[in-house]
Amino acid sequence: MAMAAISSSEPYILALANQKGGVGKTTTAVNLAGELASRGQQVLLVDCDPQGNATTSLGVAKRDLRFSTYEVLVGIAGLDRSIRSTGRDGLDIVPANEHLAGAMVELVSAERREWRLADALSQVAGYDWVVLDCPPSLGLLTLNALCAARGVIVPLQCEYLALEGLAQLKGTIDRVRDHLNPRLTIVGVVMTMFDGRTNLAQQVVEEVRRYFPQRIFNTLIPRSVRISEAPSYGRTIAEYDPSSRGAQAYAAFADEVMRRIDRQAVAR
Repeated sequence: MAMAAISSSEPYILALANQKGGVGKTTTAVNLAGELASRGQQVLLVDCDPQGNATTSLGVAKRDLRFSTYEVLVGIAGLDRSIRSTGRDGLDIVPANEHLAGAMVELVSAERREWRLADALSQVAGYDWVVLDCPPSLGLLTLNALCAARGVIVPLQCEYLALEGLAQLKGTIDRVRDHLNPRLTIVGVVMTMFDGRTNLAQQVVEEVRRYFPQRIFNTLIPRSVRISEAPSYGRTIAEYDPSSRGAQAYAAFADEVMRRIDRQAVAR
């Protein structure tokens, strides 16, 4: 079902962030971006992770990159030179590779080091959404994403240890909002790798629901071999296996994100 994004002259910039690795952050960023594009939205996915997993997940070869997120952040190239088509209608990407790791060192003493990505994205036009896939850390790359974003989605694996870093991440987001980016909000927490056959998964969901009662998404992303396989073919789960539980879950999640952000726009 087609749904309209918020009406605005600028795109809604949405960061997918969690300092813990292996929680489905990149998978969620890629599949959310694909689902938004399939609904007629114009979407730019920015790979902010030196591992470049979002880049390869959409079939873009990291070794062939002339311009990437690294060149944008250190000022070698403008955003317009780094945007690449993914070959999908409505979905472009600013790719990344291992060179981006150098930006974490080079930006330490740079002017406006926290605002490099925000400055670059202020020039972007023609997109309804910008989706930022953050690295699994709370370093300078993630800080750039949080300073550029209007909203944050936190993917959280349905395992007990995943809960330990949630308070730390929320504290970081609160500090960024209080001191650097006052319009930043937590859009919600999405539970990933959910296995309804285990009591632990149910318990983790309930614990997050107590901690974030208004912010946890209703959609639970299932643990799925098909979701894990899709990136190796350079496809989203909707392209790889559209009838799978994973594809249906990410479709429902995208609808929920669009509804939730529309509500926030009205509330403001």
